[in-house]
Amino acid sequence: MSTSAEHVSDAPANTGEPELKRVLGPKLLLLFIVGDILGAGVYAVTGTMAGTVGGLVWLPFLLAFIVATMTAFSYLELVTQYPQAAGAALYTHKAFGIHFVTFLVAFAVVCSGITSAATSANVLAQNFFGGLEINGWLAMPGQGVITAVALGFMLLLAVINLRGVGESVKFNVVLTLVEVAALCIVIAVGFLAMAQGKGNVGEIFVFTDYQDKGMFLAVTAATSIAFFAMVGFEDSVNMVEETQNPERIFPRTMLTGLGIAVIFYMLVAISVVTVLSPTELEGIREAEGAALLEVVHKGSPDFPIDRIFPFLAVFAVANTALINMLMASRLIYGMARQDVLPRPLAKVLPVRCTPWAGIAFSTILALGLILYVTSDPDSNIVANLSGTTAFLLLCVFTVVNLACVVLRRKRDLNRKVFFTSPGPLPVVAALLCAFLAGPWVGRDVIQYQIAGSLMAIGVVLWLVTWLINRKTNTRAGDPTGVDG
Repeated sequence: MSTSAEHVSDAPANTGEPELKRVLGPKLLLLFIVGDILGAGVYAVTGTMAGTVGGLVWLPFLLAFIVATMTAFSYLELVTQYPQAAGAALYTHKAFGIHFVTFLVAFAVVCSGITSAATSANVLAQNFFGGLEINGWLAMPGQGVITAVALGFMLLLAVINLRGVGESVKFNVVLTLVEVAALCIVIAVGFLAMAQGKGNVGEIFVFTDYQDKGMFLAVTAATSIAFFAMVGFEDSVNMVEETQNPERIFPRTMLTGLGIAVIFYMLVAISVVTVLSPTELEGIREAEGAALLEVVHKGSPDFPIDRIFPFLAVFAVANTALINMLMASRLIYGMARQDVLPRPLAKVLPVRCTPWAGIAFSTILALGLILYVTSDPDSNIVANLSGTTAFLLLCVFTVVNLACVVLRRKRDLNRKVFFTSPGPLPVVAALLCAFLAGPWVGRDVIQYQIAGSLMAIGVVLWLVTWLINRKTNTRAGDPTGVDG
């Protein structure tokens, strides 16, 4: 197995399996990115953030956006130079040429998609039953029933993904429009309260130290939490082999998607602070994924929009899970076809041309994760899953930013450059991502435990595959899914 990045070909591996279809144009790609960023994140973390910094809940969103945009510049420089699926793993391999490190990055991205989808499944179930309760149709059930709905939702996603990326992305268009409508409702409720003179506008710039952290540590902790709401742009680079003319459309589309997302988040944050009192801002920390539902319920008592909003939120959150499971299954497919993971995981349906084995494997991991985190009734399920996702991706982003610096020095002068991150920005982004991943931001220990357990599963599979390859004299390719 070569450890030299120069031996990595840009061509897809020839395994006899059908190639993926290029079905994503600029509009579908933009909806894919916006839908992925806007989905579960704002529903999952707003309550926790408000219970950390009070009225300044908009500030961590802004800071997380800045760090995410810095990292997006690195991704754009790299994806336009290496337009193949595998994203962060490919860039890591090109930069450092160490197969095991590349595998760790690739599997960390897989795990982040699975933990994000598991977060979405739990937020979805909470909002679904919250809607039934508000409408007086059914009392809030126990955690067991909520978990069963989350598990069933993950199985439904697997069926949708098996239909194919074209069908999945078309479904994404519908869900993206729904989630935009849901956030517009939250924003409208807040601005209506301000127009009627009922809003707490003065609280927007008031920091409340609910947890006695001090302003710097509290805002830092909230920014680390908010990062979960800004991720999603990186998923798109794993769909590059299904995108038309990626070198041309990726830069503008990705940056536009990030800009749209932060505008929505800032307006939602203002609405939350406007509608809820300081005491209520502290209390919604315990609402987990139903925080925005409480905002709409209080802010719109004179008309029944709060009876509809929970079900819109269900569709909005479903969109994030759909996209994350799309990404995870394709990364597993890419690694398995290079004999880095067991070869059967590279199986593709002959008619639908979808990686059914990767979809099945990622779904099983998500189901197991949901069962694990819900086994402790006292834990904050949504916070732990979303925090694990943010931690995994912050680690990956640190490596990608460093890879951008290394590959810039290795750049072939004869190769056309489509996009370049400004000056030392990748170094600054790497330092910020590494800082936000550290324990000093107040991250719960269980988040490190979940991340470590998932990564351990991947390492075991990698080791088993390596032993089989050695016994059968099979030469594995690189873990990115392109020829080694």
